[in-house]
Formats: sequence, C-alpha cells, structure tokens
Amino acid sequence: MKFSVIGKDSSSSARAGVLSTDHGDIHTPIFMPVGTAGSVKALHQRELENDVKAEIILGNTYHLYLRPGTELLEKAGGLHAFIGWTKPILTDSGGYQVYSLSGTRKIKEDGVTFKSHIDGSKHTFTPENVMDIQRSIGADIIMAFDECTPYPCEYKYAKKSMELTHRWLDQCIHRINETNPRYSYQQSLFPIVQGSVYKDLRLQSAEYIASKNMDGNAIGGLSVGEPHENMYEMTSLVCSVLPQDKPRYLMGVGTPENILECIALGIDMFDCVMPTRNARNGMLFTTEGIINIRNEKWKNDLTPIDDALGGYVSTFYSKAYLRHLIISKEILGAQIASIHNLTFYLWLVKEARKHILNGTFIDWKVGMVKKVSTRL
Repeated sequence: MKFSVIGKDSSSSARAGVLSTDHGDIHTPIFMPVGTAGSVKALHQRELENDVKAEIILGNTYHLYLRPGTELLEKAGGLHAFIGWTKPILTDSGGYQVYSLSGTRKIKEDGVTFKSHIDGSKHTFTPENVMDIQRSIGADIIMAFDECTPYPCEYKYAKKSMELTHRWLDQCIHRINETNPRYSYQQSLFPIVQGSVYKDLRLQSAEYIASKNMDGNAIGGLSVGEPHENMYEMTSLVCSVLPQDKPRYLMGVGTPENILECIALGIDMFDCVMPTRNARNGMLFTTEGIINIRNEKWKNDLTPIDDALGGYVSTFYSKAYLRHLIISKEILGAQIASIHNLTFYLWLVKEARKHILNGTFIDWKVGMVKKVSTRL
C-alpha cells in the first residue's frame, strides 16, 4: 500500500491524497460506507459503485466471524469474491463490538471472551486469532485488536486499557509478520490510538503507534458519547504526532459537520453508520441542511430530494414520494434514502478534496458547516 499527499490547505491541516491498494486507488479525504456483515444495508453493490461512487467499504471482523464464518469466506476466495466487490475493503478488528457487549464479555491479558449476540455461544478473541480471521476475510486494510474505552472513563482505567491495547498491538504485528495473505493481494495493518479524552495518554499512545511505522494509523475511542469539543481537541493533538506521510483514519465519525472539522485537523479517512441508519428512519442529509422527511411539511413537496447533489436518486425522486414510502414503511423508501445519504457523504468529501486542491478549503468549509448543521 502506498500513500501520497498531493495537496495541502495553507490555512489548516487539511490535505488531499491518494491511497493505493491492490484493489484500486482511494482519493482522500474519503468516507467509507459501513457494510458490517458484507452488506451496506439497503444497497446493491452496483448502487454503491454507480450511484454512491464509493471507493472503499467496511466489513466487521466480529460479525463476519460469527456469520457466515471464515470457512465459507475462505472457500469463496475472501470477502471481495463472496460479495462481488472489486474495490478496496477495510475490516474493523471487532474491538468496538466487544466493547458494546460489556455485559457478556471478560477482558484479560491474552484477549477477550464474549458471548455471541446470535446464539449465546462463547468465543475468544486474541490479538493473534483476530489477525488470522482478518487474513481469512481478506480485507485490504485490517485493524489491530484494541480495547475501546467508554465515555466517561476514569483516568486509571483509560491508562490501563491503553497499555493493554499497545501490548496487543505488538502481538498483532508479530502475527502479521509471521503469516502471509491468503489471497493474491497484500494487506496493510493499521494500529489504533486510544487514551480516552486525556491529553497525556493520547500523546503517549500516538507516539507509540507512530513508532511502529505501519502503512497507516487510526484513532479510536472518539465516537462513544464524548462532547464534540473533546473529539476535536484529541484529534488535533494526535494528528500533530502521527506521521505526515501516512493516512489517518478517525474511526466511527460521524456527522457531516464532524467530518468537515476533522478534515481541517488532518484526518484522511472516515466511517459511520449514521448516513444509512438515519436514512432508514427518515433523516436526510442534503446540500442545504438536514431534512426529517416524516414531517408534514414535505407531504406535498414534489421537488427533487436534492437537485444540487446530482445523481439519479437525489434528482429523480420527489420529497413527497420519499415521504410516502417512509411513512408507509416501504422497503424502497429505505433504499432511496440510504442511497441519497451516502451519495451526499461521498459528495461532501469529494468537494472538500476539490477545495483543498484549489486553495479555497477554509472559506468553503465555514459556509458548508453552517449549511449541513441547519435543520430545514
């Protein structure tokens, strides 16, 4: 994997780059649709490629391990072949999912024992077998196994957890170095910076992660309920330490406003379930602001969902029709809304990239943050 910064904004830390993998190039800053179990909810792969124009999607180690399982994925030739997706894939290590199972998991030095949310069966994730599972899944970018701390979190626990994450990282790197990819392409391991909202811990973690000189780096634990001000402060701090010549991935973030502000802080890669989850509930992100399509005010509005956005779905279907579908609980409503929201998210990061390269990013960002935060 190679990463090249091809342009920087003179008034912020925003940058535009190209991340090259064996499954194609990714133009940063980029938003990655979440396909947890090998499917971005309510979308066909051809819609992801042709309408949304996604350049990379996510899968999740925890979910794919439980179902359909690594044996079937290996038989299929990896996740790319199994789902019919020819572009890059990133897999989360499952650390966040294990974090969310706080009532049914036990964290120890050698890993985490947890119960399946599907049938209650017991399983164990270790740094080594999580690397093996991600070898079997076959994503282009794989994440180190980490512990994601909750918010709020006491300093003592945050420090202990961060140190455990660092020890696990060393084991992940060792396992990756002693094994080979299962398929005919390379995989890149990204370590994850932790440390909750404590400056000294975040600095310590960023320095430790940077010292490993991996292909890219991620920042975790900043989409777990902390105030946005803390997110921005920690992100800025970590970006000041992480190497300039490596891509930076802020995990699980977030709203359009969050994305724009964090691009300005130096982040290159984002993911979040928000555009698809909110779409299924009738919340639309548009170039002029946020729409709750369930509201009565859209009942007779026959104008396109978002003419300025372009794309078939956003310009062909009316707000009134989409509202009718959502209110009627028609599956097509969730599909149209999901395609639209993801199209908007990809449009947003591509516009940011364009303005970074044109030297107009900050002025554009200030105006756009106001728009995307407005409820229409």
